[in-house]
Amino acid sequence: MKVCVASRSFSRHPVLRDELLARYEDVTFNDQGISLKDQDLIDFVHGHSHAITALEKLDSDFFAALPDLKVVSKYGVGYDMIDLRAMQQSGVSLGWTGGTNKRSVSELVVACAINMLRHIPVLDRDVKSGQWQQIKGRQLSHKTVGIVGFGHVGKDLALILKAFGCTVLAHDILDFNDFCNHHGFRQTGLDDLLQTSDIVTLHLPLDDSTRLIIREQQLNQMKAGSFLINAARGGLVDETALKAALQSGHLAAAAFDVFSSEPPEDMDLIHHPRFLVTPHIGGSTDEAILAMGRAAIDGLENNRIPEPGTFPK
Repeated sequence: MKVCVASRSFSRHPVLRDELLARYEDVTFNDQGISLKDQDLIDFVHGHSHAITALEKLDSDFFAALPDLKVVSKYGVGYDMIDLRAMQQSGVSLGWTGGTNKRSVSELVVACAINMLRHIPVLDRDVKSGQWQQIKGRQLSHKTVGIVGFGHVGKDLALILKAFGCTVLAHDILDFNDFCNHHGFRQTGLDDLLQTSDIVTLHLPLDDSTRLIIREQQLNQMKAGSFLINAARGGLVDETALKAALQSGHLAAAAFDVFSSEPPEDMDLIHHPRFLVTPHIGGSTDEAILAMGRAAIDGLENNRIPEPGTFPK
């Protein structure tokens, strides 16, 4: 078995390197630390039967050019960068484990919510610039939080919010009523969730059914003075409509960890005083990186042909 690791993060992680090399002798790492794409990515993977990838785009041209590739194991849980249909047609198996970074993402969402509710970024800048203005905030406790996408992260976040006494509303195309009823949550439609929640947080994969799921109409449905958080995938929200909702004051604030293009290009949005931004760090904790890396190593052996809509999910 010849293994290559396209991911820069995995390649420079000493523990993950050692654990992978303990299992496989013939491994090529991305030691140049470059972002591999298009022909450079194909050239890097060429000659290897197994590959570990992260944010690299794997399209039909990629799979067509690599007939000897047998397995791609995913470092991380997102898979919108993989053409699953082309992968399936090429007979390449996918190693994928959901939920490996769920606590890391959940904690970031809670941190963003509290930062926005208490105006912490603004107050930090004020004090450092010599101002001493005590702005009144709000508590997260007992707020109504709407979670759009109730998979691994959504459920984990809901359990954390339960400790704050929050009312949790969940929206998903799958039926999670048994889980919700057991824990005192409520599964509901998207319209009801948007109209009722003080905070809306997105935890969806990006595909044709979820792309731009939050547009101008949905933003207008949200309560005046509510908050929006996206720590899932760029492309779920119409960022131009979001900017308008912030500028009009309809939304109290928003916090995004992901964008339709990264780094983001709309500097007017990025510099809005009530917009909190982080550079796609949802899974960037020591604990999550180890968990994702070990799942990727395991996926080199435990994998299957993807079935869009069934695996992964």
